[in-house]
Amino acid sequence: MWLITWTGFLILRTLGPTIRFAISWEEGSPGSLESRPFVYSFWHSCMLPAMYLWRNLKIRVMSSDSFDGEYTGRIMQKFGFVKVRGSSSRFAVKALLGMRRELEQGWIVAFTLDGPRGPRQVVKPGPVLLARATGVPMAMFHIALSDAWVLNTWDRLMIPKPFSRALMRVGRTIAVPEDADDAQREEALGKLQASLDRCRDFAEANVQKAGSAEFPFHSRR
Repeated sequence: MWLITWTGFLILRTLGPTIRFAISWEEGSPGSLESRPFVYSFWHSCMLPAMYLWRNLKIRVMSSDSFDGEYTGRIMQKFGFVKVRGSSSRFAVKALLGMRRELEQGWIVAFTLDGPRGPRQVVKPGPVLLARATGVPMAMFHIALSDAWVLNTWDRLMIPKPFSRALMRVGRTIAVPEDADDAQREEALGKLQASLDRCRDFAEANVQKAGSAEFPFHSRR
């Protein structure tokens, strides 16, 4: 566990500064990485570039007790994220209560929404339940890479190649009424899926324009 954690951290810490990030905000999106609180969602495949771009913002993330979840959580902690124990399949209620407490204290929480084992790019209800319970709106993003190694895994995990371009597209926020009934929750879930798909399609179609006047490179320490 120690070896995997440090190897993963050092690889991403070495690759991260070479990635040339650009950010595109949909109208009605948060507009800043630091804006909070929000319930963020993104697909598992872009976890690594997201981990570097969103580093040191103390974002709360759900981490399972599985072997994979444990070392992933430890790597994320080294990049300034805060683990909340649980997963979509085990200890889900405990984890959602923990995420709710973090939102009520004003933090950002984030879900790799098709993790930990898929199905790939299919939303789960956790963010909708949290948004309804807290009144905090949902937000979502996708990061596309111009050059990446894509693993032959269920999530098609992307490892950025050195000096690749990355375009993050952030969708407009979605509110869920606190008195939302089953039909309204299903509607919000459909909007979340559509927004994540729209962000993915936009980022992948425009990633080669990262660094242009339309999508200038973004830098943060």
